[in-house]
Amino acid sequence: MRSHQGTMHRSALTACALMLAGVAHAVAPDAPVNDFALLDQNGKFHHLYYLSDAKAVVLMAHDNECAATAGAVADLEHTKETFADRGVEFLMINVDDSRQSVAAQIKQTGTSIPVLVDEMQLVGPSLQLQRAGEVLVIDPKGWKVAYRGPLARKSGNALLTGALDAVLAGKPVKSSKVAAKGCALKVGTQQRNQAGKNISYAQQIAPLLADNCVTCHRTGGIGPFPMSSHAIVQGFSPMIREVILTRRMPPWHADPHVGTFEGARSLTKEQAQTLVHWIEAGSPRGDGPDPLAALNKQWPEWVFGEPDLVVKVPAYDVPATGTVDYQRYTIPNNTGRDIWIRASDTLPGDRSVVHHVLVGVYDPKLPDRERAVRASSGELGAYVPGNGPVMYPEGTGVLVPKDCSFAFQLHYTTSGKASRDETRVGFYFSKEPPQYEFKTAVMFKPTIKIPANTKAYTDSTTYEFPREVIVYSLTPHAHYRGSASNFVARYPDGREELLLSVPKYDFNWQTTYSLVTPLRIPAGTRIVHSTTYDNSAQNPANPDPNRVVPWGEQSWDEMLYGVVHYREVTPVGTQVSKVADNK
Repeated sequence: MRSHQGTMHRSALTACALMLAGVAHAVAPDAPVNDFALLDQNGKFHHLYYLSDAKAVVLMAHDNECAATAGAVADLEHTKETFADRGVEFLMINVDDSRQSVAAQIKQTGTSIPVLVDEMQLVGPSLQLQRAGEVLVIDPKGWKVAYRGPLARKSGNALLTGALDAVLAGKPVKSSKVAAKGCALKVGTQQRNQAGKNISYAQQIAPLLADNCVTCHRTGGIGPFPMSSHAIVQGFSPMIREVILTRRMPPWHADPHVGTFEGARSLTKEQAQTLVHWIEAGSPRGDGPDPLAALNKQWPEWVFGEPDLVVKVPAYDVPATGTVDYQRYTIPNNTGRDIWIRASDTLPGDRSVVHHVLVGVYDPKLPDRERAVRASSGELGAYVPGNGPVMYPEGTGVLVPKDCSFAFQLHYTTSGKASRDETRVGFYFSKEPPQYEFKTAVMFKPTIKIPANTKAYTDSTTYEFPREVIVYSLTPHAHYRGSASNFVARYPDGREELLLSVPKYDFNWQTTYSLVTPLRIPAGTRIVHSTTYDNSAQNPANPDPNRVVPWGEQSWDEMLYGVVHYREVTPVGTQVSKVADNK
């Protein structure tokens, strides 16, 4: 991802302020439905505006505790069957219940219609949903609600069917708003609007942003604008609300119901509600000082302090336009001794053109294939949007023998202007050899072929651990067409465990997910890494949906590539990292 420090212009602030004036009334009659994204009861990602190729979108309010829900679901399923092959997308949304309980109930009903679980309780109220069984028909041409009301009257008049027929025919719906009679939902619009009026910018909003956002949104950071005052935050409030409701920010993409990971960048339910409700109330300044304007935090050049060794990668002149091949360098270990690395940090010279930096070990004694994979494995560190400096788990380290070299792989992307990059990498040494070697299993499949014009194509690769190990972290990697990814452990006794699920993979934020509790797996365990690709015109980042996409280093090609960081249970010397079998 190319990240640029934004420049605040008066015109931009004015435009954003005008947008802000309409935020609180975004669900008024005839207003477009705001975009949103949610996970369903099975952890699949759904994005409203992604459905722009549908003829209509049907969204029904779902409630586990309402006795009439089962009948409403059955009626909606029947309507879906009636409109099969007519381009209508059917969804439900649940605001009140847990994902686990929704999944259990849907399993009993047997419906094929996904239930989007609004765990933050932000989307349902923004749609003004009031009662279980209430149905919205949304016309993707303009994203307006064409019909709001029950599926049918008690007389049997099929209101939903009539509304869909009208929308598909390009005609207005005669009865576009009919009062619904179902069970009242617990979370309502009035409750949300009232909450926003009582939120303090100085005491609640500014500290929340300082703790969760300013790390990137600061001068010199990778965020597109600095959160340095109330005025700037207020100007960008509509954008902030949108990226929260569409799950683009904060940039954390792991399914919160699968595993627990260190450094999770997601907001809590309470934090998200506080921020969104404040924005919907008009982002008021209120009383008190402006903590963001007064923030004078110093950001160290090296997060872990001054490194024991700083290696300068050869300077590279990046042209203004065009494609730059991967640049690879090997720099000898000139310390004159074997060194154990316990941490590393990478500082790009120009973040706007450095897409990624992978740092590995170049060992001339290895076979060609293993040497190439280890050199580009990132086992000594990786700079990429979403990853920061790396400190290896206690008692572990990576050995760089005195007769080996540091290996660097750099991917540059042009930014519209010529630039000179001088990247530096800092290494931190262990004073004593650690008890365990921190290892990297690289999983990849260079034979992938992603069909053209395909919304969801999934492929996988497998690695089997011959010995008992402890897994510390997992990293999925794909390019522009990557849309979802996961890692599954298949144990020798036949059990399967989902270790990581990334329902919405984002090429711009390639995160390493470190387990809070490292996972001990027995010998013979197979890790299966799967990636789903969206090679359709609906994918706005897709360079060419009409192309069968092969493996390739450049971003217009694709990769099925995963990394598992681990150590063996018992010290076994200094064996090199393993290369996946790529089955």
